[in-house]
Amino acid sequence: MRDDAPAWTAGASSFMQSGLVTTIAILTAAGSGTRLGRDIPKALVEIDGVPLVTHAARRLAASGVVDSIVVTCPPGLASVVADVVARDALVGVPVRVVDGGATRQASVAAGLALAGPDDDVVLVHDAARPFASAALVRRVVSAVRDGHRAVVPGVPVVDTIKTVTDADLPPAPAPSGTGAMGAVVAEPVISTPQRAQLRAVQTPQGFDRALLERAHDAAAHRAVDAPATDDAGLVEALGERVVVVAGEDAALKVTTERDLVLATLYARQAEKDPGDGARPVGGAHARSGADR
Repeated sequence: MRDDAPAWTAGASSFMQSGLVTTIAILTAAGSGTRLGRDIPKALVEIDGVPLVTHAARRLAASGVVDSIVVTCPPGLASVVADVVARDALVGVPVRVVDGGATRQASVAAGLALAGPDDDVVLVHDAARPFASAALVRRVVSAVRDGHRAVVPGVPVVDTIKTVTDADLPPAPAPSGTGAMGAVVAEPVISTPQRAQLRAVQTPQGFDRALLERAHDAAAHRAVDAPATDDAGLVEALGERVVVVAGEDAALKVTTERDLVLATLYARQAEKDPGDGARPVGGAHARSGADR
């Protein structure tokens, strides 16, 4: 643990009480960015002249609870990523860069393989969530150190969600006089989950290192053909408990050009408010009823 890290409350699980605990963050940056329509990897797309991966690494380092960072990058770009992250003056922790795999799960496994013997807490974070705040990082790590072995941030879902089947319904005949409109894909609805119980999950996700390694070992056979979309899913597959802490709007994932515009707004807001926090969204008192 870094000397400038905040003090943690009593009640942490026994594996946290040796005083030798360190936290490693695996920053996944191996995505192609195809949906952004760019000819460079998404993590290297810039906002205000700074790559997304560097923005993310800066906030991990600023939390005071991350001791080192491993960045997973597209194969062949390790030196490029090292130039923009490891040499950045605001990333004040050791950084290593490793080639990622064919899937996110494989990339995380590659980063996890570089964890040192004292790294008992592992964060897994997406470079595509560049403005997840230092306060959010601390909130996740604090929950792990309080004894929750798998922790994810999440925000309440505001839309009504429908569960549909995979089978398409045959197209209905077009009403007379409407002209040729083409076939409309229609998916049968089978259920409507209660919105109050749904959370949209974000990163960084935090884990007891031994549990995360066990989860990856158990799912290694499907890392390419049927990979998990997040590491918490691998832990759930073991039958272990995962808990949710309050996420934040600033931790949005950059996938499309619209997301990039929103992320730029968060960057500008961070310039106006130099603090390391962002308003948490969710938790026991989150609004979950219908809009009024």
